[in-house]
Amino acid sequence: MSSRPAFGAIQVVTPGRSYDIVIGRGALGDAASWQGLPRASQALIVTNDTVGPIYASALQAALAPHYADVSLLSLPDGEAHKDWQTLNLIFDHLLSRACDRKTVLFALGGGVIGDMTGFAAACYMRGVPFVQVPTTLLAQVDSSVGGKTAINHPRGKNMVGAFYQPERVICDLATLDSLPAREVAAGLAEIVKYGPIADAEFLDWIEHNIDALLARDAAALLHAVGRSCEIKAWVVGQDEREAGLRAILNFGHTFGHAIEAGLGYGHWLHGEAVACGMLMASDLSARLGLVPGAFVDRMRRLLQRCALPTQAPPIGIDHFVDLMRVDKKAEGGEIRFVVIESVGRAGVRPAPDALVRQVIADHSAPARA
Repeated sequence: MSSRPAFGAIQVVTPGRSYDIVIGRGALGDAASWQGLPRASQALIVTNDTVGPIYASALQAALAPHYADVSLLSLPDGEAHKDWQTLNLIFDHLLSRACDRKTVLFALGGGVIGDMTGFAAACYMRGVPFVQVPTTLLAQVDSSVGGKTAINHPRGKNMVGAFYQPERVICDLATLDSLPAREVAAGLAEIVKYGPIADAEFLDWIEHNIDALLARDAAALLHAVGRSCEIKAWVVGQDEREAGLRAILNFGHTFGHAIEAGLGYGHWLHGEAVACGMLMASDLSARLGLVPGAFVDRMRRLLQRCALPTQAPPIGIDHFVDLMRVDKKAEGGEIRFVVIESVGRAGVRPAPDALVRQVIADHSAPARA
């Protein structure tokens, strides 16, 4: 797979549905973005208390010509609220307004809002249409694409959910202007991921353009978001329900999800945990003899340039391993890791417990006295 800057709309083709990812600055206000979506008398915008005040009115105005009733539900912001109680607020709203099975849900926000809105859409009346309108870099390049919807459980991230594809994904790059720098860095982690697993040339490009991405250069962001979505669309088209190939998209996530659960959801951003997890998975790949040690150093330098953490918090090796045993890739209690077999190609395999524990020990901060 080679890098090529040709974006605007990328098609995701799965056995159940094909849909477009629309990418561009100003897409939120472009009437063409909203043409051809399912028709209904009602639509619901699900957002959060941070994003809603900035973009909800613009989305309501864009949807008004297409839906007679466009209501708004604002949820509390943050990973800590990605749970049953918050999810139920969506069902409460839908039922209180007597929304029918044609009602269209619009997820306006980051990955938490996208995942919860998609899960609600999959469940309400056994399935209603929904549209992803991601407003964070991480959501635009990863969580909004591919139909994974979920909420967290105290013992594991995204452990309760469904595969449910959206009708469309609208990525307005202008929404990235309002992102805090920490959120931009977290999104870069998911962009970096695509290079080692699928496109060595893209990894080279990221290294040469990291300063432009951090500065939110429009052309750099267009290429990074577009190429990331293109790779994810290709993978999802091959394996919609993670029976095989799709698991490579979880590079760094087995370690990263354990960090999130171990610290308590919301202490680290998802992309921050994934960044640290990618470095750990890269080191594991090297210790398995798949890549040279120089690749680990290369990943460390790149992640540090992205202002991302490269050292795990001290949550304890035993606890760390226990949390990874409930990872979705685990089979029969055996932890399976996404490893880099060569730059641009990944695989999934188990690893010796002693080796995994050594990686955790070498990449974790010392426990506080």
